[in-house]
Amino acid sequence: MAQVRVTVDGVEYADDVEPRTLLVQYLRERLGKTGTLIGCDTSNCGACTVHLNGQSVKSCSVLAVQADGCEVTTIEGLARDGELHPVQKAFNECHGLQCGYCTPGMIMAAVDLLGENPDPDEQEVREGIEGNLCRCTGYQNIVRAVQSAAQNMKSASVAGGGN
Repeated sequence: MAQVRVTVDGVEYADDVEPRTLLVQYLRERLGKTGTLIGCDTSNCGACTVHLNGQSVKSCSVLAVQADGCEVTTIEGLARDGELHPVQKAFNECHGLQCGYCTPGMIMAAVDLLGENPDPDEQEVREGIEGNLCRCTGYQNIVRAVQSAAQNMKSASVAGGGN
């Protein structure tokens, strides 16, 4: 067993884990963060994407012990005070989902993308989410949702005085 201390969605945890436990398993099975999905077991689909110290990672390719001392944000941690994150809202409003299985990972990748590039064009959005697979939508509404979120976040920033 190995000790892991990690902050997940703003809450600190300290647990003993098997050294080979994947971060996705730890999040789902130990912490109950079931919004982080297991889609392929090969790190190809991106359904398990979370933020590790602010960067999107596929949690099926990270050991829980590698997250020791880190901050993890899951899809459940994006909403604040009952208010959906702008990307979550945009996915809903722009119908950026169908079956919904890829949606948590897509949203987490999109939030990371918009943190790096707050005004991406269509090609930049497609490149930013390319590690996340959707088998239902054809991506057009996903791209539209990310661009809508970017505009909404930009408008909110301007209305809030840039904060």
